[in-house]
Amino acid sequence: MAVSVPGASTLLSAARREVTRPTPVWFMRQAGRYLPEYRAIREKHTLLGICANPQLAAEVTLQPVWRLGVDAAIVFADILLPLVPMGLDLAFVEGEGPLLRNPIRSPADIARLGETDVANALAPVSEAVRLVRAALPPTVPVIGFAGAPFTVASYAIEGGSSRHFVETKRLMYEHPDAWNALLAKLVRVLGEYLAAQVEAGAEVLQVFDSWAGVLSPSDYRRYVFPHTRALFVQLGLLGVPVIHFGVNTGELLPLLVEAGGDVIGLDWRLGLDDGWKRIGFERGVQGNLDPVALFAPAAELEKRVRDIIARAEGRPGHIFNLGHGLLPATPVDAVRRVVDLVHSLTA
Repeated sequence: MAVSVPGASTLLSAARREVTRPTPVWFMRQAGRYLPEYRAIREKHTLLGICANPQLAAEVTLQPVWRLGVDAAIVFADILLPLVPMGLDLAFVEGEGPLLRNPIRSPADIARLGETDVANALAPVSEAVRLVRAALPPTVPVIGFAGAPFTVASYAIEGGSSRHFVETKRLMYEHPDAWNALLAKLVRVLGEYLAAQVEAGAEVLQVFDSWAGVLSPSDYRRYVFPHTRALFVQLGLLGVPVIHFGVNTGELLPLLVEAGGDVIGLDWRLGLDDGWKRIGFERGVQGNLDPVALFAPAAELEKRVRDIIARAEGRPGHIFNLGHGLLPATPVDAVRRVVDLVHSLTA
């Protein structure tokens, strides 16, 4: 069994399933509205404005590293940014989230999508990665990320968030050829976008398939798996570990593993030990504290963190994280408490 090199990144070691102490910890949405220093920046700039400004994006990316002592920085961006150079009109509405004003609803809409050089169009993201990498010690890697083809497609089709994904599934079922054409375009775009982040200095990638859990295993296998697998084949050539994350994907875990990823993310609906058995111990696992547990009394929060650490059984390959992203009103002290506790329990 491989052992990490002293002074190396604990997160990179865990992603390679090397024995490492302590267990690395970072949080999805760790840069965001729960931090007062982020809110101060947002009072003067829009979210898209921050993403377009490498210096501001780098500053926001670094805020939780300095404040919390987490073991990785994830570049501040949004999974929907690649849709903009493809021709979609993206905005963020206060209290509602992302809004695409010209959603995809037909094969003709898909045919009109541009195939712009996304890496060039989204160069500010890559530049933010460069700035963050230069500001951090070697022990703290930069995580680059993108949405998975299905999740990005579902936003583009629904025009925003959805509960039932009626328009997405309607297009998928009624026009399978156009659906496959859309996801094939997204695979190319997302692959180039992630490759540009690696070239800029990202040492880990995370692919967010946040909405894959709305699919049955048979639908995932038929309509999504070939495209997700194609993306992961591309990413496998980049030479960095890749984390594959989904929400409510307990029944899909074997398919997610087959699609690809060195580390598979778990949400909180499944015990970490049970989820890791379904994944297989030859892969790393990331997770899986309920984000709402951070609002619990300190004793209850500590109990839940201890439970997750116990379920990992000291097995190499565990990256501690939430089962989804930090919520806007999360107490900062509770987040820091989790980081310190995980580090102390696994030192």
